[in-house]
Amino acid sequence: MADPRVSKDAHRHWPAWIDGEVDDAWPLAMWVSVRSMLTAYGEEHRRLRRLVAGAFTARRTTLLQPRITEIVHELIERLAGLPKDQPVDLRQEFARPLPIKVICEMLGLAEAGREDLHRVVDVLFTTTTTSEQAQANQVELYLLLSDLVARKRREPGPDMTSDLIAVRDEGGAGLTEKELVDTLLLIIGAGHETTVNLLDQAIVALLTHPDQLRMAQQGTVSWEAVVDETLRSQAPVATVLFRFAVEDIDLPGARIPKGEPIVFSLAAAGRDPERHGPDADRFDASRSTSRDHLAFGHGAHHCLGRPLATLEATTALAALFERFPHMRLAVPRRQLRPLESFISTGHRELPVVLTPGAAQ
Repeated sequence: MADPRVSKDAHRHWPAWIDGEVDDAWPLAMWVSVRSMLTAYGEEHRRLRRLVAGAFTARRTTLLQPRITEIVHELIERLAGLPKDQPVDLRQEFARPLPIKVICEMLGLAEAGREDLHRVVDVLFTTTTTSEQAQANQVELYLLLSDLVARKRREPGPDMTSDLIAVRDEGGAGLTEKELVDTLLLIIGAGHETTVNLLDQAIVALLTHPDQLRMAQQGTVSWEAVVDETLRSQAPVATVLFRFAVEDIDLPGARIPKGEPIVFSLAAAGRDPERHGPDADRFDASRSTSRDHLAFGHGAHHCLGRPLATLEATTALAALFERFPHMRLAVPRRQLRPLESFISTGHRELPVVLTPGAAQ
């Protein structure tokens, strides 16, 4: 992941894409066709990354703490108003809206357009999509993003979209219109899908490991440790797409030929017994190697949103289990339906019974 002989730019380093053998009809085409720091290489990557890096520093993220806390408590109050003895889809009612609200407010996206944008971004992570569905989704996605850019050009505000438009329209770093739109797509996709799955997996892990939940509630382990162990054992992004060999790469017992596409399994890395011990498949927030994971990537493409995702998850989990300490799954874990994706890990629904404690 840190090897300079490995690129993410299909336009420069994947012969099958360059020659048209693979094109936009491929259901996963948008994972390589976009022009943003996600798919850039070398100096192009550094140029595009610099444009958004300032918005995701630890200091800037800390300034979001009051608003994140406010959103979390609004969502919990809404949960508290639901019938306590009936199943609630916690993914839909809690894990999903939190990161969507945060990232959309950062981008200045109006409430009215958020659901549509979330829906079409979801399709990108669904790997059972047909070619026809993927192409229709791409058209709708770019229409929504183009509408956002047009509105912010007319009515700029104190948000990231307006800042990126200013960079594009005033010269400077030289953003193309496609780079502008695709950077917004990257921020929206990476800014909520991964955090939704992180919250989903952490809640499931704690509800199925009551000893670990007690440790977190009692302060024996921190909520940061719970988040890291979730990221290690159930990486929200299981498989990273795509990289390409810039030249022949020799490995012990194998060679990756120049131009060959490469995928990385972060899920497998987190379960490596040589790194995490023979019980690497067990959830244990007190594990000494919990922080030693690749869930946010590594090297040049390490995720800029790490501080924000960690802040959202720790704030949300602490508040949720304080308000509903006796919450339980509404179905056995084996009945939870996985997402239809080999990219993301999570569940289609997360049914729970809230059952608050007597003090509530």
